[in-house]
Amino acid sequence: MNRPDASSFSSTSTASTVLSRRRFLSLAGGGLTVVLLPGCALPVIPKRPTPDLDAALGWISHTEGRYTLWLPRVEMGQNILTGLKQIACAELGVPWTQVDARLPSTRDITRVKATVGSDSMREYAVPLAQACALLREAVARGGFTQAQNSPVSVSESTPVPAPQSLRLFQPGGLPAALRRVPLEQGPAIVTGQALYAADVRRPGLVYGRALYAPLSSELSAAPGRMNEAAARAQPGFVALVRDEAFTRGRATGLGIVARTPGALDRIEQALAVEWRTEAGKAGDAQTQTNNPTQTTTWQEQLDIDRALARRPTLPHAVHDDRVPQAGEGEAKGEGANSWDLDLRFDIPPAAHAAIEPRAAVAEFEAQGRLQLWVGTQDVFYVRDVVAKQLGLDEDAITLHAQRVGGAFGGKTICTVELEAAALARAVRLPVKVQWTRAQEFRQAFHRPPSSHRVRVRLREGRLHHWWHAFTSGHILLTNAAAPPWLQSVSTFIGDRGVARGAALPYRAHARETRYDLVRLPVLSGPWRGLGAGPNHFVTESVVDECAHRAGQDPLAYRLAQIEDARLARVLRHAAQAARWGEPLGEARGEPRRPAASASASLRQGRGLACGIYKEMSYAAVVADVEVDPTGAVRVTKLWCAHDCGRVINAEQVRAQCEGNLVWGLGMVLREGLRFEQGAVVEGSFAESPIPRWDDVPELEVLLIDEGEPPTGAGETAMVAAGAAIANAIRAATGVRLLTLPCAPEMLRA
Repeated sequence: MNRPDASSFSSTSTASTVLSRRRFLSLAGGGLTVVLLPGCALPVIPKRPTPDLDAALGWISHTEGRYTLWLPRVEMGQNILTGLKQIACAELGVPWTQVDARLPSTRDITRVKATVGSDSMREYAVPLAQACALLREAVARGGFTQAQNSPVSVSESTPVPAPQSLRLFQPGGLPAALRRVPLEQGPAIVTGQALYAADVRRPGLVYGRALYAPLSSELSAAPGRMNEAAARAQPGFVALVRDEAFTRGRATGLGIVARTPGALDRIEQALAVEWRTEAGKAGDAQTQTNNPTQTTTWQEQLDIDRALARRPTLPHAVHDDRVPQAGEGEAKGEGANSWDLDLRFDIPPAAHAAIEPRAAVAEFEAQGRLQLWVGTQDVFYVRDVVAKQLGLDEDAITLHAQRVGGAFGGKTICTVELEAAALARAVRLPVKVQWTRAQEFRQAFHRPPSSHRVRVRLREGRLHHWWHAFTSGHILLTNAAAPPWLQSVSTFIGDRGVARGAALPYRAHARETRYDLVRLPVLSGPWRGLGAGPNHFVTESVVDECAHRAGQDPLAYRLAQIEDARLARVLRHAAQAARWGEPLGEARGEPRRPAASASASLRQGRGLACGIYKEMSYAAVVADVEVDPTGAVRVTKLWCAHDCGRVINAEQVRAQCEGNLVWGLGMVLREGLRFEQGAVVEGSFAESPIPRWDDVPELEVLLIDEGEPPTGAGETAMVAAGAAIANAIRAATGVRLLTLPCAPEMLRA
């Protein structure tokens, strides 16, 4: 392939609608109906087919005594590759070494939905086990004739194994030999053989980067003056690329290509782009929205008190009992007394902070076919976007799924993959694009901020009236991918991601929980657990404060009012493991210290919290903290009881719980993004710190498995981790955290 000369490339893409011709896509309803408005271009909508036996039959194959499992989920550190292989080996009745587990391309399996929502075991375990049972029977019958690596073929008359007959659900679970197995690809990860997208090397590989103004793409921005001559003079310069693919929201960018990664920094610096924005140069830009009548910052837009002043009843209901406001008089036979508790919480945006920056490698073959090596949570959606944006047929594109070094909802849309493909098309060389850490902070979407107001009336100490109103940015229809007219659909019908975790799991005479959505001038979208982390933090903080106001033990207070028996079960297990009610040091097994030796200035506290994730999984956490006179907080131990039904791989579930516990610690004590003039201020982990090793306390995880069907473990403990720490701080200091993250000055003695 000839090397292109060092000149500017310019290309355009055809905005044609690409429809899949695969038979399986007829199953991809996704549950979203979109009505096209005049003049509205329909963006690519993710297709979310429900996994079933027909699809699962394509995940497992048999050739000459060996089996191949094509992973229908993205492997991003949750080790689903190991878990699904355990199920396959159990149902096939073969040893671990007889099954080869592989990450697929879009040509190896039919469409599957994004790896999100802790749904892998809940939705994929049974279809996979059924497919393996049918394959086992086909092999046992003999006369098994297949082409190499082709899936088993089953007629419509073949009886499908009932879930209760699967080995997965037999008493005791998986066979003993499959309960503790080596981590699939574990040695390969250590030796560098397990590839991430950034590890892929192709002959003639060059390196690319897309440049955008350092502003939210909700603001209009485009390249202005630049020093192209200085950029071309840099050693390693390959091309400056202008392409319609470099458009995000209201922002337009451009691409650069270089021979080495280091040359990209020199070229970008020499190019010295001046960005034209709504307010002049990017450095002078003001935070503006598409609606000039709206307020100008996300803090003002989300201010719950302002929202309630505009319309006291917010449009979207989680609980829709009518709770009388103070001073309304009689309502439903109950006196509308003043509130016993009235608290406001403000939770800032937070980054995903995945250790691996996103990356992709793109290569066009001589016949115009595109190969993409990607680290994304949804390979089929990325394929659809690239096909539409570049005017290609989807059958001309093959995406190869690589391991993902952390995603947490942040790698659900198409970003770096389209950048790599557009640059590869322009220079006709393989191109790798890997975002810098600053790009991860400043070009990605983040957890939306939210503002909450909770009011409670107590009767004989118990919850009587519960009123919770909050505002948030969009999650499921992120403004990083959805135009304003489409995002207004969720503004009208609500957003289940924003509402996640807002349901009160305690009994009350009347419960009213409502929320509103705001398209923000900053990019917001899915973040681990979606709304579950922030919403449970608020709920469990308020319930804990109610227990203090009522003069009751926080554990007994919750147990007396919990509606769900499984939630009560995990709460009891966590409390028992932590020896709730005993002095803190003794509960951790420390020897009793004489009173004279105890530091009078070191304040200690213990807190707990619990919650339900997606109405399917349960967690409870107990936290011990110490607060010094400066207000610095040290979490000394966390206990977590976790119920996700049938546990396939106990060690991996514990690892997921531990990760969630650390996320909860970071949420309360470390993480929060600042925006100034439409741009994220932070550009590194030093500026926006994640928890470090010396922040992480001793962690103890108890798994509760009473034989219920498997649900989800990846995000569950988020519902309790942060609130338990905040409640422990309240117990130690008397200070209720109303704004995150906690700053030492809030707690100084």
